[in-house]
Amino acid sequence: MAEPLSDGVIRRIGQAAELYHRLVILVAPAGAGKTAALQDVHERTAAPLVNVNLELTRRMLDLTERQRALQLPRLLAEIVYASASAAEVILLDNIEILFDVSLKQDPLRLLQGLSRNKTVVAAWGGSIDDKQLLYATPGHTEYKRYPIRDFLVVSPEAVA
Repeated sequence: MAEPLSDGVIRRIGQAAELYHRLVILVAPAGAGKTAALQDVHERTAAPLVNVNLELTRRMLDLTERQRALQLPRLLAEIVYASASAAEVILLDNIEILFDVSLKQDPLRLLQGLSRNKTVVAAWGGSIDDKQLLYATPGHTEYKRYPIRDFLVVSPEAVA
């Protein structure tokens, strides 16, 4: 029987403490239970749970497109550290805004930067294929492909 996603996340949080980038990526397609798993982890560990899309859009409403691209890394860091100032672990859900092409960001790099000082668990609406972390499909403007290294993965399809 497959391990519940939330149990996998909690197990990986413990393992992440030994890594340079304390990053755990919860990988699954839309509707696969990522949010429910993060909510369960939140209830079991008291780690703050942040809706990244909501918090970033609130802060970027009055900014121009250029200002949004320039200020997004700082705003995201402010959100994380304000939400989890004393916590060692933070849970990030709804990170799709980080992939918006107009913002000109590298989502994985942003998450890795945040995970230097805290354990970051991020819900990634994508898949794993041939030891690669995927977001969107080839040809899509938001398509991203990363080798699975320097972070831990929890997924219903495979654990790397």
